[in-house]
Amino acid sequence: MTYILGISAFYHDSAACIISDGKIVAAAQEERFTRVKHDAGYPKNAVEFVLNYANLKLSDLDHIVFFEKPFLKFERLLETYVAFAPKGFVQFSKAMPTWLRDKLFQKKQLMDHLKEHDNKFRDEKKLHFSEHHLSHAASAFYPSPFEEAIVLTADGVGEWATTTVAIGSGKNLEIKKEIQFPHSLGLLYSAFTYYTGFKVNSGEYKLMGLAPYGEPKYFDLIKNNLIDIKPDGTFRLDQSYFDYATGLKMTNSKFNNLFGQKERNSKFEKLTQFHMDIAASIQKITEEIMLNLSKSLQEEFNIKNLCLAGGVALNCVANGKILKEKIFENIWVQPAAGDAGGSLGAALAYWHLELMKDREIIKTDSMKGSYLGPEYNEEDIERELNEIGAKYKKLKDDEIYEKTTECLINGDAVGWFQGRMEFGPRALGARSILGDPRSENMQKILNLKVKYRESFRPFAPSVLENEVKNWFDIDKTSPYMLMVANINEDKVIKMNKEEEKLFGIEKLNIKRSTIPAVTHVDYSARIQTVNQNTNQRYFNLISKFNEKTGCPVLINTSFNVRGEPIVNTPKDAFNCFMGTELDTLVIGNFFLEKINQNKSLKKDYKNSFELD
Repeated sequence: MTYILGISAFYHDSAACIISDGKIVAAAQEERFTRVKHDAGYPKNAVEFVLNYANLKLSDLDHIVFFEKPFLKFERLLETYVAFAPKGFVQFSKAMPTWLRDKLFQKKQLMDHLKEHDNKFRDEKKLHFSEHHLSHAASAFYPSPFEEAIVLTADGVGEWATTTVAIGSGKNLEIKKEIQFPHSLGLLYSAFTYYTGFKVNSGEYKLMGLAPYGEPKYFDLIKNNLIDIKPDGTFRLDQSYFDYATGLKMTNSKFNNLFGQKERNSKFEKLTQFHMDIAASIQKITEEIMLNLSKSLQEEFNIKNLCLAGGVALNCVANGKILKEKIFENIWVQPAAGDAGGSLGAALAYWHLELMKDREIIKTDSMKGSYLGPEYNEEDIERELNEIGAKYKKLKDDEIYEKTTECLINGDAVGWFQGRMEFGPRALGARSILGDPRSENMQKILNLKVKYRESFRPFAPSVLENEVKNWFDIDKTSPYMLMVANINEDKVIKMNKEEEKLFGIEKLNIKRSTIPAVTHVDYSARIQTVNQNTNQRYFNLISKFNEKTGCPVLINTSFNVRGEPIVNTPKDAFNCFMGTELDTLVIGNFFLEKINQNKSLKKDYKNSFELD
């Protein structure tokens, strides 16, 4: 057996992964252990977890691969400052000490960290470095069910590349072309995230969720000033509007003047129709670029499969548009598309490209549903619950499905904690908060009383895979919640003339389908298809709900409050349960009701985590 540890760290979403003879064994993000959202530090806890799960010591590993090349990144930093000099000297002088102290000597830094796991570890020859976008591309292609595919990656920036195109065939993967910094679709989207008052590298999905409330009024203004989009989807940004290359902000006064407003201060300023229209405009720009790139690549290479990774691949609305236009026969998106997935890609790239090992293509799901994190047996769960002082009942499997379904039908918000934790940003029915999608109030209840977040934020439906066509306009599976499609016409409730006159956030409370809690204002939904091969317990629960209601759909949102990482341990789950207005908590076969808990165990969760 050859064991390879992949590590991503030191920017955001640090993570670790272990593969054994090319098969994925375990993977997890550091934030889940430290409880620090998007934790960028060395992933000590995640490395410990994957080693323990694989029953290995560090010395048992054959190779350790870091997801990018620090020297290339340093070169980009230096060349950028030289190119823009003397502009940006303040940021340059702030960045240099950190680079010279830590990042330039990352091999030594990594070796020092690795010795924390095993102080006898000395073998530097085992430590290797991948390239950022190659790691992304490998994470998308190698776990995919395709023998051959075009692999499109797009994010903020790696070393130099911001967008790359690779061709994968068998065990081979080669980057064919790239767009380089400072021209970046990810950074453009993040600039608008910053401008609308959300946190960069965290709030981009809010911008996507806000877009349907607006009209793309600024689409032409953006195209005529900020970005030059070629017919094939390639692009260049006018750097005079941005500060991210050399400054300490994403945008500047010229950017503000173009749109006639300063960036929103989220602490003091409410979202207005202007911000919704801005969100709609940049979302439409992103969709145009991704669609044009997809079309031109399909024409150029004539390959029927597309794989996607990089932070932009988490834009499930754009992914849904590519799918709907049938540019490719098949699309596969890496569920940990951001930097966390770089740990997996780095390990897989080394196995196939450096060690030249053949690839076994698994048509079902080599990502194992992305359930790659820690799991807890009955003894672990019971011990933790007893230590906390929780009041619970232990039920049989069929009783768990029956009782949880009853709670959902009664309008309860349910914390659902089962099996291995998900790898990537989406909760997929292992660490989820669930609700009844038929409820007109559930979207508002979950946002304001459980998640403590903005009321406009949509929730995703989990739907039985064999039922998806009956409810949504999609003819493919979407196991990782990375495709958006519309609700089927026969489920839509048309707005009356008065309702059609409403603007922006006023649209929020209109019942627009038979499953209103998962229907966004534009009649779309971010779909997760569920099958029994990857998550038997979640499949059984939705099946029981369907049996009782005729609805094979549940609301699924991540088990956390805004600003908090998804829960990892039973204790995390109980703390979130007691710190929010969740009614019911189901951990394995343990059933907990809020009404029975000791009131002194209640937490103040509303102010425990920073706004994201």
